[in-house]
Amino acid sequence: MRKKSKHSNSDDGALFRNTIGAVKPVAGRRRVLDKPPPKPHAKFSEAGEPPAPDASGECAFDPAGMERGDELEFHRPHITRRILRQLRRGQFAIEDEIDLHGLTAEVARTELHTFIHDARTHGLNCVRVVHGKGLGSGSKGPVLKAGVNHWLSRWDAVAAFCSARPRDGGTGAVYVLLSI
Repeated sequence: MRKKSKHSNSDDGALFRNTIGAVKPVAGRRRVLDKPPPKPHAKFSEAGEPPAPDASGECAFDPAGMERGDELEFHRPHITRRILRQLRRGQFAIEDEIDLHGLTAEVARTELHTFIHDARTHGLNCVRVVHGKGLGSGSKGPVLKAGVNHWLSRWDAVAAFCSARPRDGGTGAVYVLLSI
């Protein structure tokens, strides 16, 4: 139970005004800086569907062969060393990102495919995919990290990807350069 205060509400208001003193409004326009609304997600066609899972319902990749600290890197033959070096150094502007933490491998695959398709549809060049380091996967190894490595390397929309700089997620994220 709360004790009743000796002071009334009017005393509190007067005390506040005396403590603060004279206040002048800030000159200038009143603006609220909001993020622009997200772009609508386009639906992908039947031809753009992600590959089907195998008979067990799992995606065909093996996370056991991958270590938590392993760096990921992939590039198509037409990607020059200079472009790959710029990607590794984080010199491309990150235009969008997706965080796959907490998703099952199957849901993550579908979400990632939709995200990559939409990014390419909207003309984006470079995106970041946060897959996590797999610390919660136990002895199975980093499931989403292995999945992201497997899926991105097989999709034509992806020209190259590599592990992010430490400030952008390190080995728990990748920069993805999209095909034009």
